[in-house]
Amino acid sequence: MRGKKKKSACKSEQGIIITLVAVFMLGVIGAMAALSIDVVTLYTARSEAQLSADSAALAAARVIANSGATSDTTGTLNLLNAVEASPGPAQSIALQVAEQNQIAGSTLTAAQVTVTFGGTNLPANPTVKVTIQKNDLPTFFARIWGRTQFAVAATATAEAYNPSILQGTGAGPGIPIAPTCVKPWLLPNMSPTSGAGKPIFTAASGAIADTTLLGWQTPTAPGPTSYKLRTDCTTNCATTPAPQTWRYYPGTTDPAGDFPAPSSTSCTGCAGYTPYELSIAGCVQTPVACNAIVHVDTTSYQGTTRDTQTGTAVNSLIHSTGNGGDTVDTALNSPPSGSDPFQFLPGSENPDVLSGPLASSDIITVSDSLVTVPVIDTTTAWPPKSTIFPSVQIIGFVQLFLSPDGTTVPFNGHVTTRVINLVGCGDGTGGAAGQQIIGNGGSPVAVRLITP
Repeated sequence: MRGKKKKSACKSEQGIIITLVAVFMLGVIGAMAALSIDVVTLYTARSEAQLSADSAALAAARVIANSGATSDTTGTLNLLNAVEASPGPAQSIALQVAEQNQIAGSTLTAAQVTVTFGGTNLPANPTVKVTIQKNDLPTFFARIWGRTQFAVAATATAEAYNPSILQGTGAGPGIPIAPTCVKPWLLPNMSPTSGAGKPIFTAASGAIADTTLLGWQTPTAPGPTSYKLRTDCTTNCATTPAPQTWRYYPGTTDPAGDFPAPSSTSCTGCAGYTPYELSIAGCVQTPVACNAIVHVDTTSYQGTTRDTQTGTAVNSLIHSTGNGGDTVDTALNSPPSGSDPFQFLPGSENPDVLSGPLASSDIITVSDSLVTVPVIDTTTAWPPKSTIFPSVQIIGFVQLFLSPDGTTVPFNGHVTTRVINLVGCGDGTGGAAGQQIIGNGGSPVAVRLITP
């Protein structure tokens, strides 16, 4: 009898131990699960802080690139005073972008964002460093150990890199800017801001000669002040007519030419287009470098036919057959001012408006209506010696917004324009240390993250 009672007591004790172990394990697992929620929250917050720092640094670097600071060796071209001013536009946009982000559901404040500028071989590669430090993120289950808050931090450094200005400084060779998607319009070096047609760039050095051209828009008044972008040739181009303000010479668009046309499949609705039309409506992938020698096409599609093809191709490019193209937001930047950052509004025929991602009231910073056009030297050795494919030199680029009021280009192919950016091709002579850039559009100066 006594043996049976002892055995029964042991079984009872084993049952209690198992129960206690189960309760203990449940508590441990619960605590680990609770702690893992805080850990995941912490790592998520750190990722959000890093994304915020990355985006703010890149945005500030883009402001620096667009301001012309990377080619400003004298301080006279840096119209936005992007780096020196405090707070300048670069710092302001970094704070603005950072403060649009949330970390663990909490919005950043300016006090939690630090922006500093630096760089070596200035002004070729100014940098902007953005540090995010947020110390007041609440904990959830870690409170049982007395921890009520935790901190996260992130740092990102972006660089606006203009290698061309290193030419002649001993820091490296000058690498010429070579944008892609350049339109085959060789624009004479004559500014439309005056009837005298003063130069846009200094031909010998590529220095920007007319900074007042930035922000200029085609006036509506008749006469010489109503310059519209159109072909220089109206009848027969075999003799390469004399240059005229805001009238371009067509570049060669054959497969071996300077602006080889993309295939028709790369341009929606462009089946049957000529190579010239395709090179306007599509994107010419071949880079066109500063100081390059290019050629005028004098063999085909001349006179009024060329203007008609220009109008048709431009309307395909800007998505406007019924006055529904993108527009420049004049509420922010009214002509002729170019000092404020340009921004654009999508038109009713914009593909993203038609498909739903955008509304016509949304602000956009890129548009198919924004194009790059080369400027050629017509001040010396003109006309070119050859009457077939005459050779000319690119001394700069202008970035134009085509039909900035969103209207459809008329049948005659005369296009209204707004000047968004100017890029001069410096060659290290005549006082220019490299490409000089002013404007607020899509600068050809590269912007990149260099940390983390």
